Amino acid sequence: MSSNTACPENEKQALLNFKKGLIDAANRLASWDPHHQPDCCRWIGVVCDKRTAHVLSLNLSVPTWDGYTDLESYGMSMLIGKINPCLSKLKHLRYLDLSNNVFEGLLPYQLGNLSNLETLKLGDNRLLYVENLQWLSGLSLLKHLDLSCVNLSRASNWLQLINTILPSLDELHLSACQLLPGPSLLNVNLSSLAVLDLSLNHFTNQMDVGWVSNLKSLVFLDLAGNYFLGPIPDFLRNMTSLTHLDLSSSYLNSSIPDWLYSFSSLQVLRLLGNQLHGDISSAIGNLTSLNELDLSVNQLQGKLPRAMGKLCKLRSIYLSGMRLNQDISRILEILSGCSSPRLESLDLASCQLSGQLSDQVGHFKNLTILNLSNNLISGPILIPYWQLKNLKELCLHDNSISGPISISLGQLANLERVSIFNNLLEGVVSDKHFANHTKLKYFYGSGNSLLLRVNPNWVPPFQILYLDLGSWQIGPSFPLWLRSQKHLEYLDISNSRISDVIPRWFWGLSTQFKHVNLSRNQISGQIPYLPGGPDIFPLVDLSFNNFSGPLPQIPMGPHQYMIDLSNNYFSGSLFHFLCHQWSGTFSTGFLSIANNLLSGEIPDCWIKWQSLQVLRLDGNRFTGKIPSSMGTLSELQSLNLHNNNLHGEIPLSLKNCTNLLAINLGKNELDGNIPRWLGQDLTSLIILILRSNKFGGNIPDHLCALSSLQILDLAENNLFGSMPRCMSNFSAMVRGNGSRDNIIEYIGYNGPPTLESASIVTKDQVLVFDKTLNLVRLVDFSCNNLSGEIPKEVTSLQGLQTLNLSRNHLTGKIPESIGSMKSLESLDLSQNQLSSSIPESMSSMTFLSHLNLSFNKLTGIIPTSSQLQGFNESCYAGNHLCGSPLRGCRGSGKELDVRNEAKEISKGQETNWFYISMPLGFVTGFWCVLGPLVISKRWRILYFRFLEAIWWKVCDFAGKF
Repeated sequence: MSSNTACPENEKQALLNFKKGLIDAANRLASWDPHHQPDCCRWIGVVCDKRTAHVLSLNLSVPTWDGYTDLESYGMSMLIGKINPCLSKLKHLRYLDLSNNVFEGLLPYQLGNLSNLETLKLGDNRLLYVENLQWLSGLSLLKHLDLSCVNLSRASNWLQLINTILPSLDELHLSACQLLPGPSLLNVNLSSLAVLDLSLNHFTNQMDVGWVSNLKSLVFLDLAGNYFLGPIPDFLRNMTSLTHLDLSSSYLNSSIPDWLYSFSSLQVLRLLGNQLHGDISSAIGNLTSLNELDLSVNQLQGKLPRAMGKLCKLRSIYLSGMRLNQDISRILEILSGCSSPRLESLDLASCQLSGQLSDQVGHFKNLTILNLSNNLISGPILIPYWQLKNLKELCLHDNSISGPISISLGQLANLERVSIFNNLLEGVVSDKHFANHTKLKYFYGSGNSLLLRVNPNWVPPFQILYLDLGSWQIGPSFPLWLRSQKHLEYLDISNSRISDVIPRWFWGLSTQFKHVNLSRNQISGQIPYLPGGPDIFPLVDLSFNNFSGPLPQIPMGPHQYMIDLSNNYFSGSLFHFLCHQWSGTFSTGFLSIANNLLSGEIPDCWIKWQSLQVLRLDGNRFTGKIPSSMGTLSELQSLNLHNNNLHGEIPLSLKNCTNLLAINLGKNELDGNIPRWLGQDLTSLIILILRSNKFGGNIPDHLCALSSLQILDLAENNLFGSMPRCMSNFSAMVRGNGSRDNIIEYIGYNGPPTLESASIVTKDQVLVFDKTLNLVRLVDFSCNNLSGEIPKEVTSLQGLQTLNLSRNHLTGKIPESIGSMKSLESLDLSQNQLSSSIPESMSSMTFLSHLNLSFNKLTGIIPTSSQLQGFNESCYAGNHLCGSPLRGCRGSGKELDVRNEAKEISKGQETNWFYISMPLGFVTGFWCVLGPLVISKRWRILYFRFLEAIWWKVCDFAGKF
């Protein structure tokens, strides 16, 4: 282009009009300024003809995210707005690429006037849609068309139109366009089509795309993400010219057919994410052109065939999830079949591999990615790192690898990601382990027994994004080298034995954090404000430390998804923390300030916290009433106010929190009746704990509507009346305790999962459950004034583990069918007025490990079983019971063995010895007394004189009165 030739004015104005309607947060189009640069040919993204200066190419695409670039910066680089029809004035345009931006609205049909256009790329603009594709008829020279992620659901005749009006098409990309299947093509005009991408369109029948077998020039075919339920499509059988085939995540459920192994031209084969089964045939050795093989996340199993060693062009192998059950050394031996392996990526995660990592790995000098995570690999790491100079990602987490980490790891200058968490590694890690890691961005090392020992003045060579050193020994001093990290987004140094005052400069780093976990240390000091960056779902966990002073301030703008300040020494009021002057609402989903020294009333400004799912204020010194604005928390799933000094009634507004799964209001001074609406409106409740309050009245029958209830604790209140007879409606307690139907896990949108926890009184102990809380089934009505009989419906709760009805005024019998509660581990019926005998069915309660029947009015023999006889005597004290472990039961005149007595009583047809012994006793007694009088005269005289003397004494005594 000559120096005096500039782009035509009308084309420049078209570009300026196009720019005028866009949001350009990153100022990418700064050069599009006619005052500073009047020639649009010099504007970024614009290419002109060197002779005529007409605009030939406009490229404003954004590269695909590389996984490392900051997401906020990446998002800001995208242009936002509508595609202005004025672009149709660029009559000489041959190349238009606006892909991977945020263009929205209806795609202007005027683009069909660009008759010279050869390439049109509008892919990955997910807010664009097209009414029809008739406008493409003006683009007869088009060779490359990319409308991926553009909504084409209204263009029902897409296939017929493209086949008819675009005869020169070489590449067609219609991924995720919501395409509707059209009639199969009988006459295919797309004779030049070499590349076809119809992935992620949810075609439900393989024959919806069967017409592709008629595309004789096709070499690249992507049908991933459709619903091809069944075998690998047979219409592909004769398409042996394919070099790229992707059928990932297409619900395929067969073995790999033999004909597929004959595709000798195939370079890329992706079948991941299906339900393929069987093994890999040794015929895979025929795929000699293959450079990428992805069979991960299927149901394949069996040994890796030795023929894999013949695939010398392989650069990427992804087999994660395949049940190989082989020694890792055997796998590496097979893949070393070629003299100079080209392998760059090896992913064998979750393949049930065993053995040890040896120097065999060094044979693969081109490796950039090595993923052996989640296997059974053990022993030390003997990888010769110095031979793997290209390695970027090393993933060995979730194995049983032991021993120290070699200092030679520090020689890997290209390393970007290291993941070694959850192993048995031990020993010292020094600054030498990171000596050349200038590119390191991600380091995950938690769950090992490693000691970090670096110079106090150490400045790391890297600028890391994610750093996870949980459970390493870093302390006692706070790591000063963190101060040099300017881009740190994720930090976990939990449980690292730090017992230091947190430095002030740390809070200067906090504006960039998306996740910070300092929990389970002994860090002290005050927190001026909570850390938090631009990400809307960060996590802040400062729990189990020695932080003190008032609660920190919360910054305005996007907020932390999870805030955990529990188990510290924060004091003062909750007001300034909770009732922010900011006019917006908080996006926090999890808030825990449990077990601190906070006092005063709970503020009534919860309307600002509408996203809360979990709220824990337990273990403080809060007074006053439960604020009614808590009823505005419509997303709330768990409310824990346990162990405070709250009084008054449960506010009616809480009935609006219909998503509640767990309520714990125990150990307060709440009063009034238990509300009926708990059962009527909060029908999803799994945990209801109201123990140690002042609730009165009856236990409402409406609670029986809580079919998902697993824990019902109403102990230590003033409840009276009878127990509900509808308790058999507690379906979750009727089922066995192995069920995981109601696992109490809260997962916020894009947030981390958190488990519900609770302190449960069982077996005379207070136990804290979290990970296994979903397995607990408990009913505790103890320490009330309940009366009447124990309803037999209780015995239908066959999944119940703990039943405590002690210290009430219950009467009547223990239900005869109580033995059907075979999951029961703890039963306490003590200090009631229960009568009659212990039911024989209790002898079958084999899981019972805690029993207390003391201080009732029980009588009779304790049933025989190894369980019941194994309990201490105190379990039966205060009754009229006998038998082991108490003393034996006393019969008439002699001790009878309890077991023999029970057997004799049960034999009704045998002799009754009472009737035999009675006449024998009479005869014996008669002759013992009267026999001597009959035989001896002297005894008769003495006996009658004795009787006469007695008679006169009686008469004399009577005469005195």
